[in-house]
Amino acid sequence: MPSWIGAVILPLSGLLLSLPAGADVKARSCGEVRQAYGAKGFSLADIPYQEIAGEHLRICPQEYTCCTTEMEDKLSQQSKLEFENLVEETSHFVRTTFVSRHKKFDEFFRELLENAEKSLNDMFVRTYGMLYMQNSEVFQDLFTELKRYYTGGNVNLEEMLNDFWARLLERMFQLINPQYHFSEDYLECVSKYTDQLKPFGDVPRKLKIQVTRAFIAARTFVQGLTVGREVANRVSKVSPTPGCIRALMKMLYCPYCRGLPTVRPCNNYCLNVMKGCLANQADLDTEWNLFIDAMLLVAERLEGPFNIESVMDPIDVKISEAIMNMQENSMQVSAKVFQGCGQPKPAPALRSARSAPENFNTRFRPYNPEERPTTAAGTSLDRLVTDIKEKLKLSKKVWSTLPYTICKDESVTAGTSNEEECWNGHSKARYLPEIMNDGLTNQINNPEVDVDITRPDTFIRQQIMALRVMTNKLKNAYNGNDVNFQDTSDESSGSGSGSGCMDDVCPTEFEFVTTEAPAVDPDRREVDSSAARPERSLLSGSLVCIALAWQRLCR
Repeated sequence: MPSWIGAVILPLSGLLLSLPAGADVKARSCGEVRQAYGAKGFSLADIPYQEIAGEHLRICPQEYTCCTTEMEDKLSQQSKLEFENLVEETSHFVRTTFVSRHKKFDEFFRELLENAEKSLNDMFVRTYGMLYMQNSEVFQDLFTELKRYYTGGNVNLEEMLNDFWARLLERMFQLINPQYHFSEDYLECVSKYTDQLKPFGDVPRKLKIQVTRAFIAARTFVQGLTVGREVANRVSKVSPTPGCIRALMKMLYCPYCRGLPTVRPCNNYCLNVMKGCLANQADLDTEWNLFIDAMLLVAERLEGPFNIESVMDPIDVKISEAIMNMQENSMQVSAKVFQGCGQPKPAPALRSARSAPENFNTRFRPYNPEERPTTAAGTSLDRLVTDIKEKLKLSKKVWSTLPYTICKDESVTAGTSNEEECWNGHSKARYLPEIMNDGLTNQINNPEVDVDITRPDTFIRQQIMALRVMTNKLKNAYNGNDVNFQDTSDESSGSGSGSGCMDDVCPTEFEFVTTEAPAVDPDRREVDSSAARPERSLLSGSLVCIALAWQRLCR
């Protein structure tokens, strides 16, 4: 072979080696890339018609390329925006779940309270007439405080309910004894006998248990929906690191620079990039799953013993029943109060006309039940909670599976069935590196994303703490404890109705606090703190005062 032939072949072979893999004369045109680049809304002035040398590229392979420096910069920003949108769209389900269910539950709860208040008002106006209207603020205040508690107010439910029954006793006591004049001090003394005399029967005790447990569960549940909504909204708005942006550009748009705009990333390649970019989000998953589990437990309580609908719907009938009990026991209650608080002064103007309690009884009539609204917001609690539970279960593991959900999108990757004809970060070929595990610490050897595992994302850590706090609240609500009043959780006494003086035997001051064992239902874990609490601000009394009153009563 002549020497000049070898001299020609060698340079030609060098040129062929320098061309991209699989390149031919047609592949060196950037026409297809120009079309795809323009479809993104970019100016075609940035892009060459033919491949150029790629020494200027900072992210993509520095080989013959269709990308200029300006193109690489713009496509890098585009990859960042598309990633942010992908995360937001992929987490759309979990975000809308919490937003819509929070709105529906809140609407239901508020309407339920409004219906209960309206039902009670309508019924008591018909049943008790002017007597109720003259004392309606006692009942209005009850619902005002219940609403204030639900909306996050600093309301101690047990004390508030004790106060309601004490105020009702004061008003009722005056009505059943119209022949007497009672001073404010005397009425305060009367209120101290609410627990001991059980003037309203067992209704206050039962209602207090039902209302406190149901309201604690309902309020905590809606707070949980709020926290879930806020965490999901915040976490779905990602701020990719510089290392992540480089990896995204290399995965999504370096195929453009290589003249392969239609070739999509390999599925496993996408997973490693997403696991590196979303490493901190994956670390949220453990606490998120515990939060979801706690939400599901409280939801079961709402369906069962802590059902707020079954408590609030008949509350008017229960309070009416208590009032009827007070009427039936009015003579005994009055006698014991007179004995303990002293004989009241007569009311001269009313002594002759209204001295007989029987006149009062004719004004109060038992309530005849009639059909009342049993649902609110166009649904029932059972249907609402069942729907929320189903959606909550679907949102478990949402953050650790985010990379898999994104990479499963056919608009993002070539899919698992096309492992040979996909972009592997360098060329159109199979992706060989192994897939990383989830979480920040497992990205130390991530081949695609430079992840600093020594610096956890502080923003994500804040969300983890928010979930942890809410999970503890939910666990307390599941057990019937209000986390806002933990100082009363270890108190144990009767359940709002004390032992009183039975068979002419009065307890001593010490026995008054300790002799009656707490009434405990093993299923409901009923513990009432009213008698054991050393101070009761809303009832403006103390154990010392009560003890002194009992000493007078039993003389």
